[in-house]
Formats: sequence, structure tokens, C-alpha cells
Amino acid sequence: MVDIHPLVAPWGRFGLRSFFIDAPEPAIVDTGVTESIDGMRAGLEAIGRRIEDVRWILLTHGHIDHVGGAHALWELTGRKAEVVIHRADAPMLRSRQAHVDEWRSGRGRWLTDPEGEAKEEVLLRAAISGEMEPTVVLDGGEVLDLGDGIRVTAHSIPGHTAGAVAYVVDETRDVFVGDAVQAYGAASGFPGYEDPDRYRASLEFLRDLVRPERMYLGHPYRRADGSPLPEVLDVTDAFDALQGSLDNEARIRASVLPHLASGLRETDSPYAPFQLVAEELGYTGDPTLEPAPFFTTMNAYVTHFSPDPGADS
Repeated sequence: MVDIHPLVAPWGRFGLRSFFIDAPEPAIVDTGVTESIDGMRAGLEAIGRRIEDVRWILLTHGHIDHVGGAHALWELTGRKAEVVIHRADAPMLRSRQAHVDEWRSGRGRWLTDPEGEAKEEVLLRAAISGEMEPTVVLDGGEVLDLGDGIRVTAHSIPGHTAGAVAYVVDETRDVFVGDAVQAYGAASGFPGYEDPDRYRASLEFLRDLVRPERMYLGHPYRRADGSPLPEVLDVTDAFDALQGSLDNEARIRASVLPHLASGLRETDSPYAPFQLVAEELGYTGDPTLEPAPFFTTMNAYVTHFSPDPGADS
């Protein structure tokens, strides 16, 4: 049995779920942002472990709340830890500009704040502790040896991002999925993903082939009734989260695609051309609060299903 400990990784109104795998070569799954590292250190000290002894930094994807603290954590290990990320998301570890580009081409297309890009750049300077080259670049299927027979297989599960990864402890089928399983959204009340079809395929892969014994999510995602999923999901909770994610994507798709086919229309609504979609889905959250998953997901359907993906209205 491998001991796995949740770590506190605070960031403003968000709370990242980061995890410590207590192996001979200890691993931390996801790092939060710069300010999260002190909380992670305290969490490790509380269980008699040292952040300096971490030998693997396993990144589930490239978003700032998962990789922002990676450079600082790597420095604290004396640069001895392996920093692991999928090839498709590696640019987000290497460069703050990659995050600005992602914002501009995604949710930034629909946000009306003229200073939005400048605000994003300020946020990134504070949240990302440093730009760095990963020491291990994944394509999917790699097996990482944490010592004493503890092996972790990295599976590519694109959809939330192109480089989303599930880390599976082979012996116990403990599965770390980051934000690849969104259920009915987290604090924002809406799921966020960049590619609906790949998102669905990855959820089906996790449900039908990986079949987690325990599953660990990157944030407190919610069930359909709004109640939070637990910090550690057992077999039943994991299946419910995966199936719920699929059901919610199907519900969103059924609303969005007819509106894309008939053509989007600009409105004065905070939901802009997706006002009718928000009304049909009963979504009343603030779509401008970063990371703005509503607009990220709307942009995903426009990009992959609009008759004219280049059109903004």
C-alpha cells in the first residue's frame, strides 16, 4: 500500500488539491502557484516529511494553478527532483507568454475587459515562480519508478488541455487526474475544457479502461446537486464523477450546437453571444471570474464545431 497525503495549496478564492506520494523517491502531484509552496511545506512537516526530499514533481497539465509553483519547489529540492509534464503542455512550464497566448486565443476572445490581457500578465508574474525546462517530457504510456516497486504510469487524457495526464499508481490503481474530470464544475459552477470530443474520449477511457480504485481531483468539483465531491474518491464516487462529467458535457453540447448552427448573435449580456445557452443551462455564475471556464468551454465548441470557427459572432 502506498500512502498518499493531500496537501494545502491555497490561491486566492481557489484551493488546489495537491497530493504527496510517500514513496522511496517521494512525489508531489501538482504544485499550486508561487504562494502555495509555504502551505505545502507545512503540510509535509506535519506528517514528518521534508519538501527538500521530494524527487518527482508530477504535473497533470499546464495551467498556472498546477504548474506555477513548480520552479520554486524544484529549487527547494536542490534541483534534484524530476519535473514531469506532457509534451503538449510543456510550453506552459517554459514560458509565461504561453499562458498569455492561451488566454488570448481562448476565453480572452469573449471577455470584454479591454485591460484583460494586461491583467493576465500581472497575474502570471506573481503566480508563476519561474520559467523552466521540464526534466521529463511525456507522450503518454511512460512508467515512472518511484522506488521499492512503486511504479506510476502516465496516461495521456487530453480534453481539458491538450497535454492533460492521468498518473496511475499501478499497484493500487490510485489515479490523479488534475482537472481532466470536471463533473459539474468547481467554484465557478461550470466545467472548463478545450476540446469536447477529446474530453469525452478521455473520460470514457478513465471510466472503462483505467477504472480507478481511488481518484484524486485537482479541485473540489461538484455533483449535479451542487454538493462537493470528496477529497479522495472511492470506486463509486469515481464512477459517479466520470459519468457525471460525461452527462454534463452531453447536456452542454445539446444546448450549444443548435445555437452555433443558427449563428451566434451579440448581446448586452455578460454571457455575450452565449446568453441563450446560459439561460437554457440555468447557469447564473459570473462568467468573467478567472479562469472563466464558461467562456473557455464555449470557445471549445466554437473552435471545433462552428461552421466558421474564425467568426466571433
